[in-house]
Amino acid sequence: CFELWESGKKEKVSSIGIVNPLTKQSWMFDATPDFPSQYRILTENHNTELVGIFLTHAHMGHYTGLLHLGREAMGSRGVPVYAMPRMRQFLLTQGPWEQLAKLQQIDVRKLAAGHALQLNARIQIVPFLVPHRDEYSETVGFRIQGPSRTIIYLPDIDKWERWQVRIEDVLATADVAYLDGTFFDGNELPGRDMSQIPHPFIVESMRRFRALPLKERNKIRFIHANHTNPILTPDSPARAAVQAAGHHVAEQGERFGL
Repeated sequence: CFELWESGKKEKVSSIGIVNPLTKQSWMFDATPDFPSQYRILTENHNTELVGIFLTHAHMGHYTGLLHLGREAMGSRGVPVYAMPRMRQFLLTQGPWEQLAKLQQIDVRKLAAGHALQLNARIQIVPFLVPHRDEYSETVGFRIQGPSRTIIYLPDIDKWERWQVRIEDVLATADVAYLDGTFFDGNELPGRDMSQIPHPFIVESMRRFRALPLKERNKIRFIHANHTNPILTPDSPARAAVQAAGHHVAEQGERFGL
């Protein structure tokens, strides 16, 4: 982490937003510790109103930004927060999150795995369950379908082999897939038991996907990179290996039309 920290390059925690320019509305996927700046990007830079937040799970990088909606900060009113059953129960019963609901600063709404939520005539959201360290909630990815194209947002999963669904089949249904790229390999955290923080190493993903046609491999954009991950350095051998495999490293601020 020190090298990245000393470089002064500040990468925000992984999150994506949907912007509907026709209605001037936006939605955020995961409320990260960088929520204030990501909220500003969606609302001010794109001239929209944030009308919903979708949560993947209850790990600190994915929901703790909700605190900024509270009376100590924004003092919001009734922001829809979409969550799976365990995640929803966690928010409604555990402090300090339950205070946001009691004060009606957030409106925690139910999601169900495999059930489509129609945001409007143009956008549909489908959550799907994935295996992960589910201490406080289940974990989901999202299929986001627009008028003409579809993306997959999957920032966290244990290992591809632990999922009963083939990731290749999921890729086939999408135009772009933002996938878990937390660690490049198993050597990044000396002294840590990597089995306690399982993710598909990028080297494992590249091996798994190498038999796919280039068109399919090109859909993949790795996200959620830990500070130790060498893909964050543009001229690194790791970044070059990802590109040579036909994949991409997602760039902060990139856009993809739906």
